[in-house]
Amino acid sequence: MTTTYDCTVDDQRAQGLEHAQRAISEKKCVVFPTDTVYGIAADAFSPQAVTMLLVSKGRSRTMPPPVLIPRINALDGLAAEVSADARKLAEAFWPGGLTLILHAQPSLDWDLGETKGTVALRMPDDEIAQELLTLTGPLAVSSANRTGHAPAQTAAAAREQLADSVEVYLEGGFRPAEGALAVPSTIVDATGPRLRVVRNGAVSLDQLREHVPGVLGLGEIPMAEEEPAAEEPVEEKPAVAPVAPAAPAASGGSSVVTPESGVPATQEAAADQGKQP
Repeated sequence: MTTTYDCTVDDQRAQGLEHAQRAISEKKCVVFPTDTVYGIAADAFSPQAVTMLLVSKGRSRTMPPPVLIPRINALDGLAAEVSADARKLAEAFWPGGLTLILHAQPSLDWDLGETKGTVALRMPDDEIAQELLTLTGPLAVSSANRTGHAPAQTAAAAREQLADSVEVYLEGGFRPAEGALAVPSTIVDATGPRLRVVRNGAVSLDQLREHVPGVLGLGEIPMAEEEPAAEEPVEEKPAVAPVAPAAPAASGGSSVVTPESGVPATQEAAADQGKQP
C-alpha cells in the first residue's frame, strides 16, 4: 500500500524512514527529497529493484540511474581508479550538487543497466536523504518523475506522476526552496585522462575550475599538443667551379671575373636565408 509521510513532523518522519527502509529491503521503490529535486530510489544491489525503478520512470536500461551515498568514504568501496582530480572535486563539493562518473569496482555484484563498467556517484546535501541513506546504504536514485516530464519538487508532485509504482513517499517540502528553479546536479565524467562536464547543473564550471583548473566544459575538446614543424632541408645546388680569369687584354686592362666566381652556391643560399624576415 502506497503511503505518504510528512517528514516535517517528527513522529511521521521516524515512521516514514522506518517504512522506507523496509520497502528498500523488500526491493520496492521510495521517493524522498534531495538537495536538488525529489528522487525515486531503489536498492542499488538488486537488479529487480533497479528494474522496477526504471519501469516506474518509463526509462530503458540504456539510461542507468546514479547511486547516492551517505558518506564520502563510500567512494572507494564503489569506485575504482579514482584520480586525484576526481577526489579533489568530491572533497570540495560533497555533500552537494555534483555527480561523478567513475569506474565501478569490478567485484561488486550489481546491475544498474548498460553502464559500460562505470558508476555515477553523488552525496546529497539533505538531512532527510542522509538519514535514509544511513539506514539503507547506497541507493540507485533518479529524479522522481516520468521520463520527459518536469522533475518533482515535492513528494505530492512526484506521486502525481509515479502513483502506486512507489511504496513510500517522504514529503519534506519544496526542493529546492519554494519558488526556486529546479536545478539537477552537475555531472562530471572522471573516467578519462581529463575531467569533463557532461551535464551542467548546480555546480558551475568556474567553481569546478577553482579546484581542478583543467576540467573541460560541456562540449569542450582538449587542444591537441602541437608538434613543432620539421625544418625542411635546404636543397644545396651543385657547387660551381671557379671560372679561370680571362686572358689579359692586349691593352693591359684588368681581368673580368664573373659574379659567381669564388662564391660557392651554399654560401649564396645562406646569404639569401639571412635576408628572410
